[in-house]
Amino acid sequence: MTSALPSADIYYECNLTTDIKPLTTNDYAPMTDDKPIYDITPPISSDIKVWPGDTPSTREVLRDVQRGDASTTSVLHATVHLGAHADAPNHCDADAPSIGECDLDAYLGPCQVIHVHADRGARLLPDSLKTPVVAQRLLIATGAYPNPLEFNRDFAALSPELIESLRHRGVKLIGIDTPSVDPFEAEDLPAHRAALGHGIAILEGLVLDGVPEGMYELIALPLKLIGFEASPVRAILKRTSPQNSLR
Repeated sequence: MTSALPSADIYYECNLTTDIKPLTTNDYAPMTDDKPIYDITPPISSDIKVWPGDTPSTREVLRDVQRGDASTTSVLHATVHLGAHADAPNHCDADAPSIGECDLDAYLGPCQVIHVHADRGARLLPDSLKTPVVAQRLLIATGAYPNPLEFNRDFAALSPELIESLRHRGVKLIGIDTPSVDPFEAEDLPAHRAALGHGIAILEGLVLDGVPEGMYELIALPLKLIGFEASPVRAILKRTSPQNSLR
């Protein structure tokens, strides 16, 4: 298909600037409970909804110890855009790198969680973020897709203007708690193209409603799937401290 994305080699240019403000102790997630790790991945089963037209999750059991076999083995049939997942540049451009070729650095490291008030169906603009961005990895909690077991098409999404603003702030990964950074009806995927065209990694389908705003350590590594345009991830956030958050 025809794509407006730049050539593939631009995907490895970070385009990072130096205007991210130094962190202070006020930027860190408040220690309001004893939970050291937040699992921000929805459970994967046949109940989870996928994008209309995609292959839902099913399990085919080949051997089963309950049937007397020596071991249990099974096959997962599903779209790679399943639950919490990472999109690769070749999701929008056939000549761009696949998820198995993406640099893992974006998916591992200090990360900021921001909550926004998002109306159903809204595209978030630069002024939608009321909290200053202080990290290169940013997860945006919109609350506009509250139940992974029910697919609502009017979820909130990101505008290309917001993507561009975050690029200039040095952001290299953007995550969201909806099925897509683009609205459901946006077949041309402008937010995807804006992000992936500037080397910004994308995480979608996260569960962020129970995570307080603040700084964390993100771990959300995609599988090394050669040629694939996306991969499920097991995304978690670890609490950090000012002493070790930037290491």
